[in-house]
Amino acid sequence: MKTSLRLVAGLLASASFTTIAHAGDLSGTIHDATGTRALQSATVKIVELDRATETDRDGSYIFADIPAGDYTVEVSYVGAIVETKTISIPETGRVQGDFALAGIGGGDILVIGQAANQASALSRQKAADGVESVLTRDAIGQFPDQNVAESLRRLPGLNILNDQGEGRFVSVRGLDPELNSTSVNGVRLPAPESDVRSVALDVISSDIIESIEVKKSLTPDMDADTIGASVEINTTSAFDRKKDYYAVRAEGSYNDYSGKVTPKGSFDFSKRLGDDFGIAGGVSYYKRKFETDNVEADPWEEVNGTAYAPVIEYRDYDVERTRISAALSFDWRASDTTKAYIRGNWSQFDDHEYRRRTTFDFGEFEDDGPSAASGSTVSFDSANNDITIERDLKDRFERQRIRSVVVGSKTDTGIWKFDWSASYAKSTEKETFSLDPVRFAADFDDGDGVVIDIDNSGRYYPSYAVSAGADAVNSADNYTLNRVELTTLSDSQDEEYAVKADLARTFAGDNGDFTVQAGAKMRWREKSYDFEMTRYKKSKDYTLADVLGTQTYGLLDMGPVASKTGTKAWFLANEADLSIDDYKSALDSATSDYSVKEDVAAGYLLGRWDSDSVRVIGGVRVEHTRNEMNGSVVIDDEDTYDLPPVTPVQFKRSYTDWLPSLTIRYSPEDNLIMRAAGYKSLVRPKLSAMAPRFSVNEDNEAEVGNPYLKPYKSWNLDFGLDYYFSGNGGLSVNAFYKSISDYITPVRMYDTAVNGVVYDQVDTYANGDTADIVGVEASYSQVYSMLPAPFDGLLTQVNYTYTYARGTIVDTDNVSRRISLPSSSRNTFNVVLGYEKGPIDLRIAGTYRDKYLDEVGDSAEDDRWVNQHFQIDLSAKYKVTENIRLFADWVNVNNAKYYAYQNFAGAQRLLQYEQYGSTVKFGARVNF
Repeated sequence: MKTSLRLVAGLLASASFTTIAHAGDLSGTIHDATGTRALQSATVKIVELDRATETDRDGSYIFADIPAGDYTVEVSYVGAIVETKTISIPETGRVQGDFALAGIGGGDILVIGQAANQASALSRQKAADGVESVLTRDAIGQFPDQNVAESLRRLPGLNILNDQGEGRFVSVRGLDPELNSTSVNGVRLPAPESDVRSVALDVISSDIIESIEVKKSLTPDMDADTIGASVEINTTSAFDRKKDYYAVRAEGSYNDYSGKVTPKGSFDFSKRLGDDFGIAGGVSYYKRKFETDNVEADPWEEVNGTAYAPVIEYRDYDVERTRISAALSFDWRASDTTKAYIRGNWSQFDDHEYRRRTTFDFGEFEDDGPSAASGSTVSFDSANNDITIERDLKDRFERQRIRSVVVGSKTDTGIWKFDWSASYAKSTEKETFSLDPVRFAADFDDGDGVVIDIDNSGRYYPSYAVSAGADAVNSADNYTLNRVELTTLSDSQDEEYAVKADLARTFAGDNGDFTVQAGAKMRWREKSYDFEMTRYKKSKDYTLADVLGTQTYGLLDMGPVASKTGTKAWFLANEADLSIDDYKSALDSATSDYSVKEDVAAGYLLGRWDSDSVRVIGGVRVEHTRNEMNGSVVIDDEDTYDLPPVTPVQFKRSYTDWLPSLTIRYSPEDNLIMRAAGYKSLVRPKLSAMAPRFSVNEDNEAEVGNPYLKPYKSWNLDFGLDYYFSGNGGLSVNAFYKSISDYITPVRMYDTAVNGVVYDQVDTYANGDTADIVGVEASYSQVYSMLPAPFDGLLTQVNYTYTYARGTIVDTDNVSRRISLPSSSRNTFNVVLGYEKGPIDLRIAGTYRDKYLDEVGDSAEDDRWVNQHFQIDLSAKYKVTENIRLFADWVNVNNAKYYAYQNFAGAQRLLQYEQYGSTVKFGARVNF
């Protein structure tokens, strides 16, 4: 740090600045011609001085230290007509220079609809320091997506990982979602789930969002804990708009699999209380009922040239999800130079899942395989094979919550800038009563005469037929209670406090401004997980007939299934008659618990040069991390102990990282931007992977957390070229390279010592070697207003990303092999074709991602891959009046499916298949 301070001091001493007495200042706001909204990221230039700046989110800007005289001030914004004024600056005092920009094509093109969103997004991308993609909503518009993750899939380089047909995690440039960071209004969000660091963005409704910025390159003033991107979500502010605003949205949602219509509604508002104070916020409610048909098989085997799955599961999911999101912000202009704010956000995601499952387990085979095989069909005969069929039900209710609050202020005098904030964020995931599962089973052996044929000829999943003994297989009375597992508590807590401050001093020069900026941030985080369950023993007094229900499976006949709602009622009525397995209950309750503290102290120093055409930002950031990790050693040996012994353990450690960066932005013309960025960043290990949890079973096999895991570290290079058309459109090409060291993978080791004891098998996490990522992303956006009517309403958005991401691991045979990095898709693209003219607003969107490696297996044949995905969505809006719009969305028009497989015995072999059908949403939006 001392070396960096001397370097900056030398630069300041040697730089040649014109000595200017503090002369006049110029400030103002930029808004659209209708007076509806403030325009963020409009470029304001003082032509004669080669000085330029961009407007803040409330449309404000400021220049200081302007010598007295007359100047040409020019304002530009993508999709708007360039405006110029001659403004006289006095020897002292401040002059107000406000501008109202008209859209190319006139009217409210900068406020409403797809074109307004595109103009806003491109303007922010153009003004950004580094490589950035932006998604915005217009002043009275709405994202057409059901959650934030699905909104993000339209941006270049982004790939969405689905959960039961809904977007959940975001992969940027083909990298694992664990390598991203997520914040709301500048507040880093902790993760609700116990075993991840990444935030599942399906929790947050898109209704309360003003914009999402995906920052793919870093500067020293940004948190350094990202390699993929920093996903920054912003909610609305009262100063985003020039007028008061209220909007109500009501809709219905229909899923063709469930046949149910469910409600969605939202209300958002923005209210000015005088010129200097405002309140903005919103609330959203969405209930969705849908069904998923699923087939799973694992693992595949081969005998005498025949590949087969010894275990096949047919799963029927009935899901009800409820999202409630709310946001509230208070904004105050404390003075001409200072703005203060308080912003709060709260999201709740309830997931009630019923899963009926029929499992065929063909057990240990006397002949080491099926009884017969013919082409793609294999047969299992109970005379030769022990066949077990299980029919179970999971009734699980899970609630996730994410909440955050931040208070702070920003002061900008044109010479000095001072920002500070204090924040708190907490995420939780909790279950308090989940039956997972209630299982009934039947065993068929020598004298039962049961023959089951499995047909593997299907493209995605195998089908089955009971060719002998069907009455026995389909009789609910033959399935006796095998197991009941009751989760009484699954409680994941993750919270973080943070404070930060930034101070900057700007020196005005002949041809631009030089700024020295420094800052510090402290973060205090704690994540914990507490799991408690009760396991009940087998009982032959109850059968599946006691809880028999009706199946809704669409792929084939699952046979008898348990009742969705009746099983819980049966359990509560008969719980006293079931015996508890005290040992297994205690074992399962003890092995998962942990708590980890992570404190991060950060500081940075940077220098920034800004002129009309050149921007250079260079500096260094330092982050010191301290961990305190608590877990337990659990011994699983039922032959020796009445209850498994549990011994608490604790580890502490700390480390420091120095993270330099340099960003150059060059604009030889107003519509041409070139960028280059080089920087170092890191991602800390998952807290759950570091937790010192040790579980050892009677077979001398251990599952071990690794408190010594190093963070991922990456050297990153980005090169970009943006060209913005004279109308509302642009072309962007970005190339990137990343060299990641110490990336983390799950590993299995044999005959390995842990704490001085040698175990036959150890499952843990370990740092790998170096991984290399190289790729290119390109995007094209255009509003075709130059075409003759009626084609002047057309617009397109197209983007494509190529990512090559490879790393080296050591498999269980101590053999090195190269792999694609998990969650890395080689090719992704998005295409949007829209039409917007008069009262009509239409959009068709196609999204594609390539296959990706989902999980690394013991060998290449055991790796889990997820197949490519292509989905089509449609949306339409019709303006009835200036204040009323009707709309309809058709999601997953082509019934895109999920397919995971392993490459085994020369073919793709099913691991998981799901299909969900499509969803239609329809409703109205009223603003006033």
